[in-house]
Amino acid sequence: MIFTTFAYYLLLIPTAILFRIVGPHVRPWICVVSGALFFIYFSVTEVGGWLGAACILIFLWEAVISRLYSPRSAWCLVGVAASLCILGIFKYWNFTTGLLSAPFGRNSLVWRGAFLPLGVSFFTFEFIHYAVDRYYGRVERGTLGQYLAFIFFFPTLVAGPIKRFQYFGPGVEQPSTDWPADWNRGITRILVGLAKKFAVADLLTSVTDHLNRADIAAASRGALIVWILAYACKIYFDFSAYSDIAIGSARLFGIRIPENFDWPYARTNITEFWRRWHRSLWRWLVDYVFVPLGGSRGSRLSVYVNLLSVMLISGLWHGAGLNFIAWGAWHGSLLVIHRLWTDWRPLREDRTPTFVGLAASWGVTFAAVTLGWALFAMDLPTALFYYRRLILG
Repeated sequence: MIFTTFAYYLLLIPTAILFRIVGPHVRPWICVVSGALFFIYFSVTEVGGWLGAACILIFLWEAVISRLYSPRSAWCLVGVAASLCILGIFKYWNFTTGLLSAPFGRNSLVWRGAFLPLGVSFFTFEFIHYAVDRYYGRVERGTLGQYLAFIFFFPTLVAGPIKRFQYFGPGVEQPSTDWPADWNRGITRILVGLAKKFAVADLLTSVTDHLNRADIAAASRGALIVWILAYACKIYFDFSAYSDIAIGSARLFGIRIPENFDWPYARTNITEFWRRWHRSLWRWLVDYVFVPLGGSRGSRLSVYVNLLSVMLISGLWHGAGLNFIAWGAWHGSLLVIHRLWTDWRPLREDRTPTFVGLAASWGVTFAAVTLGWALFAMDLPTALFYYRRLILG
């Protein structure tokens, strides 16, 4: 992972210092130049080689078309469509053509040299956010430098959190001036992230590696439970570690970016879990998928359909595979079930939840989320085999 390489910190520390000492009109361009260097270097060394590095042209395209955005402008819709096409071609081409050609037994449209541009899932969502918010007049245009700094800010480029321009742009030209506090908290946050990654997540890999068909076939039910619990811990510590490092890195610049996790496994229902797990993605899905579909304004049935649709998109965003769609459907179903329950038995203000009730709610929520990770960790046939072995032995 890029955040654990020496090259990342060799770029981060000098850039953060330089960003602090230059004038406000130069700061955005420090972000642009450093972000471009980051994208090119790590594309060449980690992702798609020089072809991956050439994908920096996507950012140049976005820089040009974003200057045409204005409230109710068709250019905003063009920008959204272009971002969806970029994401669809790079991430879902082989998956989609494979599904369509499955009845024929051969995919003649397969892209054999397919690769994912660095951070494509994240930067396309930020492109869409800006285009949609400009269309509805919810965000100012900003300067070209501010917008380029927003899309090129390298601490958030590969793993989020997903930013919003209206909060990020002004902070670039007027960051916090409290160097000691920012660097103390920023470095501490980075070290916490590295500790989570190396001391917890990576150590759990020796346990989660057993989530394969051969080991599942030979395992006891107890081992299957331990393995999926280990995966639940690993994915939290792994992903929250990257968020910690990104947030800490931004703090070195004097810039605040959104928090991504807030003790999600401590929540007592699935709705609260999603409000605390990958919060920037959840907020994005609510604002740019759930609300446009109608949100909670329509009939109960339409609300349930909207919730399920949001989570299917969430699953597909996480990966191009039937298992990710199934994982999204699982969480969508859980959200619908919780909504059905609260519609049937709304919580009265004069009723205080009991400890036993809260404990039971937490246990059911944690078990449902943990069981769902099998769909995330394995391909669909292996995940279904895991469930069969877990239930039937």
